[in-house]
Amino acid sequence: MDSLKTLLQLPDVASAHGEGLDTLLLYVHLLMVSLFVGWFSYFVYTVFKFRKSVNPKADYVGARSHFSSYAEVAVAGIEGLLLLGFAVPLWAKAVDKLPDPKKTLDIQIMAQQFQWNAHYKGADNAWGKQDIKFANSANPFGIDVADAAAKDDFALLREPFLVPVNKDVICRISSMDVIHCFKVPRMRVTQDAIPGMSIPLHFRPVKTGEFMIICAQLCGNLHSTMKGTFKVVEQAEFDQWFAEKTKAGMAAAASE
Repeated sequence: MDSLKTLLQLPDVASAHGEGLDTLLLYVHLLMVSLFVGWFSYFVYTVFKFRKSVNPKADYVGARSHFSSYAEVAVAGIEGLLLLGFAVPLWAKAVDKLPDPKKTLDIQIMAQQFQWNAHYKGADNAWGKQDIKFANSANPFGIDVADAAAKDDFALLREPFLVPVNKDVICRISSMDVIHCFKVPRMRVTQDAIPGMSIPLHFRPVKTGEFMIICAQLCGNLHSTMKGTFKVVEQAEFDQWFAEKTKAGMAAAASE
């Protein structure tokens, strides 16, 4: 199985749901290869069997065998198995239901030509009020720094987004300008970033390290430079970093 996955040249998985997604992708590719080989072989067989030199007179009755019907039913059955046995359960587990908010790290992520920004709740675990009238270069999320709940919130602009390993992360994806697409290949997550909408996705990182965020939707002349980083660290390192960030809070935005 691992050797077959290697043939797909997928990057190493760094999230809990990634293995299941890769397995489903492998089975879909195996089905497609089987269909290609099977139908191409059948095509070659029919061309050879019913060539003009052997069949100088056309047969107007047509096929007498029900093989093609049986083959189509078998293919439909395999596709149904992949859908109901793999795709639907994986969707229910990895996409449909968000994890318990009390046990997750909840982050707002905003796309902006041509960078990724993040907004973290503070130690009070509550979002500060947000309004577009407060938005500026240092505060793209429009956080109301006068709001008590926003005092310990903080935003990250053009710097790595830290998350702890082995803890569920919810990312609420939006955009400041045009449609972008948030993609972290090694986490196996992809989500369009649409202006005026906040769309949640979630994953649980299982490996420490730095993982690139890219934009998978053509968004302008500098689209290829729109990159970011998830830095996955141990819980102790994250706690120390988080305490320092919440202490500073939105001071930078308040000074604008």
